[in-house]
Amino acid sequence: MALEAAMATWAGSPGAGGGRGKLRAADADRDRVAGMLGTAYSEGRLSKDEYDARLETALSARTYADLDQVVSDLPVRVTAPRPVTPRAGTNGYAIASFACGLGQFMVGPLATIPAIIFGHMARSQIRRTGEQGAGLALVGLLLGWGAVLLGIIGLLAAVAFLANTGGMAPAQMPMP
Repeated sequence: MALEAAMATWAGSPGAGGGRGKLRAADADRDRVAGMLGTAYSEGRLSKDEYDARLETALSARTYADLDQVVSDLPVRVTAPRPVTPRAGTNGYAIASFACGLGQFMVGPLATIPAIIFGHMARSQIRRTGEQGAGLALVGLLLGWGAVLLGIIGLLAAVAFLANTGGMAPAQMPMP
């Protein structure tokens, strides 16, 4: 009787009680009993021959009473549902760093420094909190520092060009 009450807690099964055994079992009920038999077999509670015989009986059962007879001597294990762990969100500074890194191409160097600052702040927070977004922060940093590097190279090239043209101009001019 304890098993019958435990089986009555199955999702979709009719209410517990004496009249339940005469009700027709559904395929889902037969599948649940087959799962219980598989668990009992894997735990060593049933031999291979006994498992095969009970499985055949369970799959051909017509009523709940037939299913109850198949598992009446097996313990019923009720498992609690596993708690859902929330997924860590994406770090806001990482998104800002990525956006500023891409924004450099539209607004110029105004977004370079924020891309670098937000990138470093994001990486620090991500290491501490385990949030997502490490890749976004890294791309923002690379774009920001890449723009700084290109700016420095461009500035050095301009200085070299001006130094070259400015230094040769007075020597080439004829003296009157």
